[in-house]
Amino acid sequence: MRLQESGEMYLESIFVLNKQGKPVRSVDVCEYMGYSKPSVSRAMSLLKQGGFVIADSDGYLSLTDSGLEIAEKMYERHTIISSFLTSLGVDEKTASEDACKIEHDISDASFEAIKRFSNK
Repeated sequence: MRLQESGEMYLESIFVLNKQGKPVRSVDVCEYMGYSKPSVSRAMSLLKQGGFVIADSDGYLSLTDSGLEIAEKMYERHTIISSFLTSLGVDEKTASEDACKIEHDISDASFEAIKRFSNK
């Protein structure tokens, strides 16, 4: 199943929230992303059906291996692109917002080139 940009954003959000060391529920995703409960509920349902997310009996969300792979990829892209833009003089807020837009559309080849350049 090919994810849309919004699905990638949800997975990345769950990943970021998990990195904070707390269990994640749909309501946490709502607060983090600023989306309504019905929107997040629908998205979680689709992500569960696609095999990207699982929820336990208490409603705590976990990423499956395939969900984690996508989330890590999006997170890496976001952090590297944001850092790259900041190094060019873009303020942090704008760099983060722009990275969020770019991370979903940039080709693997272009991203790897930015990553190599940033690591110099």
